[in-house]
Amino acid sequence: MRWLRWLWPQTLAGRTALVLLTGLILVQVAGLTIHALDRVDLQRFQQAREISQRSYGAWRSLLQVAPERRRGLVDDLDMPPGLSLTVDDDALAKPGFPPPPPQLIRLLRLDGLRHAPPRFRPREVLIATDRHPGRLMVSLRFPDQGWLNLRLEMPPPRPWHSETFLVAFVLMTLAAVALTLWAVRRLTRPVAALAAAADRLGRDVNATPLPETGPAEVATAARAFNTMAERIRRFVGDRTQMLAAIGHDLKTPITRLKLRAEFLDDDEQRRKMLADLDEMEAMIAATLAFARDDSTREPSVPVDLASLCRTVLDEAADARPDHADSITYEGPEHLTVAARPGSLKRALANLVANAVIYGGSARLALAPPVAGSIRIAVEDDGPGVPEADLETVFQPFRRLEESRNRETGGTGLGLPIARNIFRAHGGDVVLRNRPQGGIAAIATIPV
Repeated sequence: MRWLRWLWPQTLAGRTALVLLTGLILVQVAGLTIHALDRVDLQRFQQAREISQRSYGAWRSLLQVAPERRRGLVDDLDMPPGLSLTVDDDALAKPGFPPPPPQLIRLLRLDGLRHAPPRFRPREVLIATDRHPGRLMVSLRFPDQGWLNLRLEMPPPRPWHSETFLVAFVLMTLAAVALTLWAVRRLTRPVAALAAAADRLGRDVNATPLPETGPAEVATAARAFNTMAERIRRFVGDRTQMLAAIGHDLKTPITRLKLRAEFLDDDEQRRKMLADLDEMEAMIAATLAFARDDSTREPSVPVDLASLCRTVLDEAADARPDHADSITYEGPEHLTVAARPGSLKRALANLVANAVIYGGSARLALAPPVAGSIRIAVEDDGPGVPEADLETVFQPFRRLEESRNRETGGTGLGLPIARNIFRAHGGDVVLRNRPQGGIAAIATIPV
């Protein structure tokens, strides 16, 4: 059944076209079969009529000549296919031979020989089959002497001998296929537009609205989609505004606390308090950045992704000189892709920083495009992550107790921000445990 699944299209237009074309083919085959059967019946009727008429004509002609001239006259007669005549002394149709089918006798009008006018009526008529269902032997006894033996066999029908019919049938089928494909494409175009609009909304909440045109059902769906998108934009805007207001209001007391901390006499307490305040500022800044999702507002431009990856690694090595030797790059010298350079750099920096902080190393491997997608892998040599937590670590503020604690400076937003950025580009990022130990952050981005 796998091959059936492989033949079944994945798109709505493809499935609709396949169903309609299959139905069209079945209807065409059925119509063609009916037409062929009608042509076969007509051909058999015409062939039987010609054979019977020529047989009667030959019999009448032979009756009017002397017995010694009949064989020569038979040789000069032009008979149609399926009919042959001989003048013999004995009858070829013997009484013991199987009788012919009644429908074949009716078709060839053989009963008319027995009911012909007296001057044309044979003295004796013998009809039998030649051990073949469609082959007959008819023996007519002349009034004076001898027999006229007729061998009758219906020629095979030729329902497709008309070239004009086949050409017309092919042209009609091609026209129906073209019309079906055009109609399916036109009818499913609004559905494709709705799917594309949903994909754009998933990448950019400020995407352009969907045109509310077309049939009533399509216009209603587009209107509902635009309403949903507007509600989402309003919700995101209200959330961002609220968080921005909270962050702005918190900056003032944090600044005052920093000033007051400077007047503490205990150096150790002053250091701890300033560190806590710095951590609070970093958490607020990261939360606001995550809430604003600036990656969707930056325009896409051609970016040399290979140079951007090396820049991120160089900055990570400068920030952590003790890990500089374990921060490496593998990939092409240049690889241009349309992207938002600022947000993409931030996503790569988050992945590299996580690898260095929690794994002690960062090996970035950039692969050339395959099937329209670029693969970026950032590997480390850390302890790894439990399989159950490979997806939950992408939740905001989600941190693992074993490695992500307050002392490391993490806020639990690095991976969610990176995933949001890659998904805004039409890609994604996932985590995989390496068999030899450590984590591999695998990011993809379309070309």
